[in-house]
Amino acid sequence: MKRRPTPPDPDLVRRPSGPFGWIEAHLLHDRWLARIGPEATAVLLLLALAADRRGASFYSRGRMGDALGMSITDVDRALHRLLELGLVALRPWRPGGRDGVWQLLSVERRGDAARTGKVAHVAELLRSLGFDGGRAHSGPGGE
Repeated sequence: MKRRPTPPDPDLVRRPSGPFGWIEAHLLHDRWLARIGPEATAVLLLLALAADRRGASFYSRGRMGDALGMSITDVDRALHRLLELGLVALRPWRPGGRDGVWQLLSVERRGDAARTGKVAHVAELLRSLGFDGGRAHSGPGGE
């Protein structure tokens, strides 16, 4: 058995003292971070830190952008990627709304069966975020 290295300062090992976010190690070990990219990784981290014990966060896209120093367009692109891969779900505040309750979903492990029954649901969520046919409305000139 390979011995793990000790931290540089063992007296300062972190111990949770209040609310904190959970990030599954599978995101790193199964290369999810590489798949989703840096912007979606930042949004996923924010949602994990803001989530309650059920994995639900109430941050608006604007608040996410402010907290991360990202534009709404970048936040939307990141959320689209997270929805597309089934890492988050959205229940809009109102039909067709783009903000609401965001929920972190379990990370699919490499080799697990693909999620089923989500295709129509994800497509509906993408449309509610302003994506048409899986492409963002980028205005004149495209992306």
